[in-house]
Amino acid sequence: MPDETSDETGRVREFFSARAAGWDSRFPDDGPVYAAAVGELRLREGDAVLDAGCGTGRALPALRAAVGQRGIVIGADLTPEMLTAAVEAGRQDLARLLLADVSRLPLSDGCLHAVFAAGLISHLPSPASGLRELARVVRPYGTLALFHPVGRAALAARKGRTLTPDDVRAEPNLRTLLASSGWQLTSYTDEADGYLALAARTP
Repeated sequence: MPDETSDETGRVREFFSARAAGWDSRFPDDGPVYAAAVGELRLREGDAVLDAGCGTGRALPALRAAVGQRGIVIGADLTPEMLTAAVEAGRQDLARLLLADVSRLPLSDGCLHAVFAAGLISHLPSPASGLRELARVVRPYGTLALFHPVGRAALAARKGRTLTPDDVRAEPNLRTLLASSGWQLTSYTDEADGYLALAARTP
């Protein structure tokens, strides 16, 4: 029987591998909105944080600044070309970069204070499984930030699509999904200039 999750993971990797080299140049002005979203995690000096699906590492400078040199920053992505682009952008000194599927992380239980995930959830073959794995590696009451530099409507318009009620990122759907995956939605913003859902790890 075909493994649909594996097939979908392969498609995601293929999609991003073809775009990795020019990814940062497509979105040169996103730095400030990434930094603002990272700020909402309320990280402290010495914290441990994961950038899940880190891509070229655009959030890594803000994450490193937030936790300081004593903190731990991990960037995980399943696309080798994206991690290569992160290194070429000089971001390898900001974090430990892992070639890993965020649905199967090589991290111990409860080792993180927070997870930052930009544009991740809509690319997970099984959002519930992915969110449960992120919950596994975060300590109780830790924080998850699901972020995108533009809101759902603006992103759909950019791609020539319309929003549908089954969109996993819509607040009612996301709230239910998070609750069944070890999280409680605490804040939700979906505006033209950004999407940010914050959740707390339930004990």
